[in-house]
Amino acid sequence: MKKNKLSAMGRQGGASALTVMVMVLFFGGLLTLLIKLGPVYLDDITIQEALESLDGTDGLSSMGPAQVRTLINKRLSVNNVRGFDAKNISVEKNGQFVVIVVDYEVRNNLFRNVDTVVHFKHEYEMKGK
Repeated sequence: MKKNKLSAMGRQGGASALTVMVMVLFFGGLLTLLIKLGPVYLDDITIQEALESLDGTDGLSSMGPAQVRTLINKRLSVNNVRGFDAKNISVEKNGQFVVIVVDYEVRNNLFRNVDTVVHFKHEYEMKGK
């Protein structure tokens, strides 16, 4: 009797236990990174939006650096950004323009003794009304 070519299909199996375990570990690691780093990037986007919204603020050109920092801190507080330090904000006057530089890094513990460090630097040149 002649063997059917389809009989080889019966011998095929799915992924081995080792393959499944490696896939679970890989995707679990990606999910851990997403959970740990996602909020950091969302906070940075909120900080950028708060700084960009300062452009065109009444009296911005006449404010001192401390007043500008206070204004930024109020906006960040309203947007629930709590872990940001005002010392990371540098405010300088350049004639009618106000130059704001934000340079900071966020460190998170990933697991055990493995940490992540994310560095952000943004520079804005704005003019008030």
